[in-house]
Amino acid sequence: MGNVINLRQARKARQRTDKAREAEANRAKFGRTKAQKAADAAEEQKKTSRLDGAYREDRSNMDDE
Repeated sequence: MGNVINLRQARKARQRTDKAREAEANRAKFGRTKAQKAADAAEEQKKTSRLDGAYREDRSNMDDE
């Protein structure tokens, strides 16, 4: 006689491995380290400040238009 398995437990184990595989793929596809996020944020801040410094007029006048 073969080994008896609980089908509910086997189904849940299969679902867990599927989720783990999908999570691994998402980490590889979308994951970034904290240092990468900080570098991107610093770069965005630098771009914004550089753009703000290039205005010829006061920005408060631009809101009225």
